Amino acid sequence: MTPLAAVVSGPRVRLFACLLRLGCQQAKPLQLHTGARLAAKNHYEVLVLGGGSGGITMAARMKRKVGAENVAIVEPSERHFYQPIWTLVGAGAKPLASSGRPTASVIPSGVEWIKARVVDLNPDKNCIHTDNDKEISYKYLIIALGIQLDYEKTGKRSKANIIFNTSLGAIFGVKKYADALQEIIRERNLIVNYKQNLIEVRADKQEAVFENLDKPGETQVISYEMLHVTPPMSPPDVLKTSPVADAAGWVDVDKDTLQHKRYPNVFGIGDCTNLPTSKTAAAVAAQSGILDRTISLIMKNQTPVKKYDGYTSCPLVTGYNRVILAEFDYNAQPLETFPFDQSKERLSMYLMKADMMPFLYWNMMLSVLILLLHIKFLKTNRIILPTLDFLHPAVCPGRRPSTGREWSPLLSSFWLGLASVGW
Repeated sequence: MTPLAAVVSGPRVRLFACLLRLGCQQAKPLQLHTGARLAAKNHYEVLVLGGGSGGITMAARMKRKVGAENVAIVEPSERHFYQPIWTLVGAGAKPLASSGRPTASVIPSGVEWIKARVVDLNPDKNCIHTDNDKEISYKYLIIALGIQLDYEKTGKRSKANIIFNTSLGAIFGVKKYADALQEIIRERNLIVNYKQNLIEVRADKQEAVFENLDKPGETQVISYEMLHVTPPMSPPDVLKTSPVADAAGWVDVDKDTLQHKRYPNVFGIGDCTNLPTSKTAAAVAAQSGILDRTISLIMKNQTPVKKYDGYTSCPLVTGYNRVILAEFDYNAQPLETFPFDQSKERLSMYLMKADMMPFLYWNMMLSVLILLLHIKFLKTNRIILPTLDFLHPAVCPGRRPSTGREWSPLLSSFWLGLASVGW
């Protein structure tokens, strides 16, 4: 792939590239948690369950509020993954190694990493239990345990006769982007079957069995050379029967404030919650700003006022150099960042997903403090900074009249320049 720097040029783009390089340089003296840990305590003011995107981001935010020594993350995994890149890994466009880093390298400095698995939650007693028989109590609990996969199958072949079966009733839940995808389906003569639920894989015969959801009991057997399956997903088992879960097993939070509906000192973020929006890293980024404000007010015995609008983003990869960037809210209404039609396939959006977003994730999103220091430094030196609102919509001031969300003329002009020539 041609490097981004070789594709675009100009003073504004060069300034943006310099700012990104500054991100790396500024991060160096603020290294994340990689050294020896202090002995784990049995009580923390803020306890975070899960070391994924939501957990790491909220731990960094809480560290600034209550001090690193009063925050702990419970996470058993040795590796932290940037999961949005996996769509490109599966297609062979990115190496698997690029998607992960040691968990120790992303834990905020000074925050305690409890390397264990949560096996029980007891919000009535403000404590949790881990698989190494430890009880840990808390004043505030943030649940960011993500989602679990219930089975796995993958694969790909060039020039294949592609059949896409989905249990859903539409190609996408937002009409604007669904219409664009339907046009691509027609142009490429793809076979798409709706309301088809995969119920069995006969690997020895290379057969997949689907049930027609409109006609329960009616099945169809399809032979394959390669089978790519998006597995069923569910809340982590530890949540399904816990007091913090709703009837379906998800963490039961207020969709506006992310505060638990029954336990006022418990909060949820990301995939493990019952928030009625698509579960994406972009959603976690937006939620983290709202949850930060919610917890700040709760700590002051005040009522949360800032509301999460359900913002989420789904970069729909339609080729090896094209993406449709879908952004929308709780009501499945487009909530777009850029001043051009985002339902069109664009190289610029592919570059953002494949190259820019991973960089921003590893260097900025996981260490909110570093990003805020960048903003302070640049403002002090009278330099205009892109707000990066598609990643952190609550970080910078300034409102976009059409949506009420922040946006950056500099960043938008960067992508608009690419869009103007059809990228």
